[in-house]
Amino acid sequence: MQKTLLLFTCLFLLLISACTRERSIWTLKKANDWYAAKGWMSGVDFIPSSAVNQLEMWQAATFDSAGIDRELDYASGLGFNAVRVYLHHLPWVEDASGFKKRMDTYLAIANRHRIGTIFVFFDDCWNDYPQSGPQPAPRPGIHNSGWVRDPGSAIYHSPHLIDTLQAYVKDVLQTFKNDKRIIMWDLYNEPGNSGYGDSSAVLLTDVFQWGRQVNPDQPLTSGVWMPALANLNKIQLEKSDIITYHNYQDERTHQKAIDSLRKFGRPLICTEYMARTHGSRFENILPMLKEEKVSAISWGLVDGKTNTKYAWNDPIPSGEDPKVWFHDILHKNGLPYDSAEVRLIKEVNGVKP
Repeated sequence: MQKTLLLFTCLFLLLISACTRERSIWTLKKANDWYAAKGWMSGVDFIPSSAVNQLEMWQAATFDSAGIDRELDYASGLGFNAVRVYLHHLPWVEDASGFKKRMDTYLAIANRHRIGTIFVFFDDCWNDYPQSGPQPAPRPGIHNSGWVRDPGSAIYHSPHLIDTLQAYVKDVLQTFKNDKRIIMWDLYNEPGNSGYGDSSAVLLTDVFQWGRQVNPDQPLTSGVWMPALANLNKIQLEKSDIITYHNYQDERTHQKAIDSLRKFGRPLICTEYMARTHGSRFENILPMLKEEKVSAISWGLVDGKTNTKYAWNDPIPSGEDPKVWFHDILHKNGLPYDSAEVRLIKEVNGVKP
């Protein structure tokens, strides 16, 4: 009896160890072989024009499958083969099963349009203290007036929230860990933004650990975005299988960023660029990224409730159109903001006339 009990205990401990063991970061060879098999990717950060934020995109009452289908068809028509999409933990808390079914519905739509997806878990940008339920209407002329952080400052005031976040990340990763429709998992967008600084290092380190424990087929990453955040950059670069980064500056400055990241020997994906009034435009950045074999994901597809045609710090309270759109490519009806720009995008993406 004692031997049987001892054997059972050993097997149980081995099972627990197997379930919690972290996999190591991908080797350079594995990372570069993966990228070579994927080929150059081009796309946008995507949210349907009907959603003011991640909650409105993913909550059951406002999940807009028809709008997603229509607008991803626009993306496909431009030759895009990848999109980056933000998740949020609150719809999972409300109904984990329903949330994952909506993720699957979204993935089926994207796959029909031959578009792969980079999913984003956490985010330190824009409005704090997100709440489930009906979301506020967009404020006229204000960039991302309704976008919400995840988890935001609540993590510093609610000690048990970390347990919920861990369960959320592991459940979603476990459900989709072998899904070929998913390109990669972007675990944390712009950690340290909104003045958090190094305070975000704890959650950043934790989410990489949770990801390693699940060990999905897809690579894990978190994009560097602010050189001054040296400690966070170190964590991101040391723990990411594929290096991702953000750059909204002109081609010379962007080229320097690429050159500085080449030394790590890993594939590069720019997961945010294109802010016209800041000198980051399709005409000067997209061809360069293709030449450099850096996959290119720009911010924004269709002008919608996120108001990202307006610049970050240049509101137009009247709600009239800015003279130059900051982000976004198309009007809601699919017509281009700039026809010449769309022709360039199609040409670089290999769309035949």
